[in-house]
Formats: sequence, structure tokens, C-alpha cells
Amino acid sequence: MRKKYNKTTNVSGISKRNRALLDKLNREMKEPFSIIKVSKALGIELEKTRRLVAYWTTRGWLTRIKRGLFITVPLGAINPAERKENPWIVASIVFNPCYIGGWSACEYWGLTDQIFKDIVVFSLKKPRRKKLEIQETTYIVKNIKAVKMFGTKTIWLEQTKINISNPSRTLVDILNEPYLGGGIRNVAMILKEYFEGENRDESKILEYITKLGNRTVYKRLGYLLEFLKIDASKIISICRKNISSGYSNLDPSLPPKGKTLRRWNLRINAKL
Repeated sequence: MRKKYNKTTNVSGISKRNRALLDKLNREMKEPFSIIKVSKALGIELEKTRRLVAYWTTRGWLTRIKRGLFITVPLGAINPAERKENPWIVASIVFNPCYIGGWSACEYWGLTDQIFKDIVVFSLKKPRRKKLEIQETTYIVKNIKAVKMFGTKTIWLEQTKINISNPSRTLVDILNEPYLGGGIRNVAMILKEYFEGENRDESKILEYITKLGNRTVYKRLGYLLEFLKIDASKIISICRKNISSGYSNLDPSLPPKGKTLRRWNLRINAKL
């Protein structure tokens, strides 16, 4: 049964000492924090800090994002349940080391006009579930190995450092797993936007495909470039030389039905 972490709690009165401690916490904690960080920030022993954090949370002065992770509530707040942290900041703390990718990165780089409610995260951590809900936001978490942590860019959100896949890595990721780009039809539109826009970088695309190590990506990329009639003869030729043997599904998330295309060793199991 999923636990609910953000039940409505009425803000109760606060003593002068607790107000001073919370003021200090508000000044020093600019992102979600653990009980250990509270202990260090306030100079209070860990066990006492646990009791204090629990007290503050039940009284409405802290909001629990998930087990062991909290944010402060402004002292003038009426309903702490309305206090929610930015989902990207939550992701950067909860799933660290990680980067924002898939359709979430596509939105950031202007590669799609579609708006996705869920957040796609690529993380070195292996979560118990691939889909997690925190503060009413759903996170789609893709576990990757450390050697696959490349092609990212650091951005700052408020005072928190966020890693996000750059446009070329984003495209390679959704060609590798189209469902993370909203399905192959949406991936095709994103690919077209990428190759017709300022983010186009064929050398990076090929470099990242090689590093990722899935030659099926060459098949999808080459096929989509031809299907969309995009002027990219050099990269199409390289894709043709590097396709793997055997047939792969254009969209692996869909049933393996449809005609096969020998030129690309692809089963066209989706309509574009």
C-alpha cells in the first residue's frame, strides 16, 4: 500500500526557541534535506534531532517529501500540505546521481510542444519500482550504469544543481527506448525538430550511439531520417554500415506485428 506523505496538517503555535531553530534551518537549507543534515546544521545530536524533526512535522512546520527527506515551511504558512518542492529539485536529491532526460529534457530544450506531467529520470540508483510518486508527481526512473552517465549539462534551478541530458544525448536515449520519448511517433517529431533546429550535431549523435552500445539505435535513426526525408545522407550511410543483424521492432513497447523492412532490419510495428 502506497504511503501518503503529505496529509494536511494545521500549523500550530511555536515557541521562541523552536522559531529560532527553524529560522536557522530556513536560512541554511535551500533544498530538500535529511535528518543528518538538520543535526549538523543545528549542532544537535542525531537522536534528539529525530524527535525534533518528527515534532516539527506533526505540528506543521516541516513537510515530509518522502521517508527521510524534508523541506521547511514558511513560518507564515497556513497549510503546509500546499508546500511542495520543485519536482526537478526533488529528483536531483532523491535519485542522485542522476540526470533529467527523455520527454522531460525534450520539453526543456524545446524539441517538443507536448506537455508531459511525469518526470523522466536516469539514475545510477536502482529503485524498487520504475514508477514512483512523490508529492503528487510521478517519476519514471530508468536505472543506468556509471559508464552510461555522459552527454549531460548542468543547469541551476533556484540554488540546486540539476543534471540534464543535452539535446543530442536526449535524442539518442529516446531512440534507444522510444517509450521515454512518448512513443515512436512522438520520437519521430522530436527527431525532425532536432535535425531542423540549432541543436543538430551529427558527430555527437554518432559518438553517443557508440558509447551507448545498442546498434538498434542506428536502425531507428536511419529509418526515421529516410522516412521523414531529412537531408542527412552522411549519417544515413553510417547508420546503414552499423546496423545489427536480425530484425528489431521500430517501437519495442508495442506488439511485434507489422511488415519487415530488410533495408534497416526493422519490423515496422507502428504507424508514423
